[in-house]
Amino acid sequence: MDTGDRFVSPEPSDDDRAVEFSLRPRRLSEFIGRDKIKQSLNVFIQAAKMRAEPLDHVLLYGPPGLGKTTLALIIANEMDVPIRTTSGPAIERPGDLAAILTNLEPNSVLFIDEIHRLNRAVEEILYPAMEDFQLDLVIGKGPSARTLKLDLPRFTLVGATTRAGLITSPLRGRFGIVHNFEFYDVENLKTIVERSAHILEVAISEDGAYEIASRSRGTPRIANRVLRRVRDYAQVKADGAIDKDVAREGLDMLEIDESGLDEADRRLLRTIIEKFDGGPVGVETIAASISEERDTIEDVHEPFLIQSGFLNRTPRGRVATRLAYEHLGLKSKSQVQPELL
Repeated sequence: MDTGDRFVSPEPSDDDRAVEFSLRPRRLSEFIGRDKIKQSLNVFIQAAKMRAEPLDHVLLYGPPGLGKTTLALIIANEMDVPIRTTSGPAIERPGDLAAILTNLEPNSVLFIDEIHRLNRAVEEILYPAMEDFQLDLVIGKGPSARTLKLDLPRFTLVGATTRAGLITSPLRGRFGIVHNFEFYDVENLKTIVERSAHILEVAISEDGAYEIASRSRGTPRIANRVLRRVRDYAQVKADGAIDKDVAREGLDMLEIDESGLDEADRRLLRTIIEKFDGGPVGVETIAASISEERDTIEDVHEPFLIQSGFLNRTPRGRVATRLAYEHLGLKSKSQVQPELL
């Protein structure tokens, strides 16, 4: 299954990254929603600045596209310090991490995306670096090997993950600030769509913004992608302005239904119902059936489908709910069996 043009694709394209960067807020005051997170971070940041210390290490977890990377950039801006960004898979060897840590500026922010994908050898280098701001290097091999301690500049590690359960307890315990990102409500998403439309110089009505927000799976990244595609539709098929009717027509063209499900979501649910009698069925079997990666199903599709009530995750596997049958216009097992009697 091609994920390149899907709005729920876990990885944005280069063009998407460029546009998304221009739409990102730069300060906590510009960050929409997450009021409790913003209030607590504001206190922690102000206290750290008053003491002239780096902010304590921060762990952000939740589904993709909800603003974890954006908040990491905001933290660096609010602290008035530089930020270095990398990802767990990019740090293959302990030496890679050592090179990054030794080149950090004092009090700067190190942002590691997908931090749950660090290998164990690299992760162990992080422990003393986070706690004591020291780097333990082993020089030589065998009986002649010795340990060398290097002092590091004090820094703030901001880790982001979509799979908090895969982070080891020793690593999780070294983060002093931990925040969970949940899906946005429609009202906050509508505000984000209106803000992005203003930056993109797109005329949009309040009900047009609401229509886009209501079908964006509670995810700002998807809302911004959908806005840009509906903008294209409005320029070609309308007068360039987005109202409720134009938004609906554009979203229908994109095959995004009123619940925010795209064709890939519907195919996943239909596969469980039609091929596996509604479940339970294992995620590996589902992945093979729809030619999709297991991680994409677990990180991108399932969180929204489960929260929206279309899918249940049980010890025996995934199960399509009654709401999924109704949404797809299919009869559930309980509806079919009486007709056979």
